[in-house]
Amino acid sequence: MRRHEFKPGRLVAGLFLTLTAVIYAGDAGGLWETPWFAVIPLVTAGLCLAALTGSAAHGIRRRIRSRAARAAGAASASTRDSAGTPG
Repeated sequence: MRRHEFKPGRLVAGLFLTLTAVIYAGDAGGLWETPWFAVIPLVTAGLCLAALTGSAAHGIRRRIRSRAARAAGAASASTRDSAGTPG
């Protein structure tokens, strides 16, 4: 199985939508009474938090990649300088 990047924004969205499904399932099963409008703030907050989490993770991932690219570029430059080129 191929490895993939961890995407925490999708995890947060999935948790909030699963919570919404549990709330509606409890209402349908007669365990509690849920007003129809109660899940709108839950879904909206979950999607907003997922967007913030995804944006933060993307920024962190991009910063790590740029640092790795700079380190690889510096390593290859130092290898070229110490290759013994005549001066």
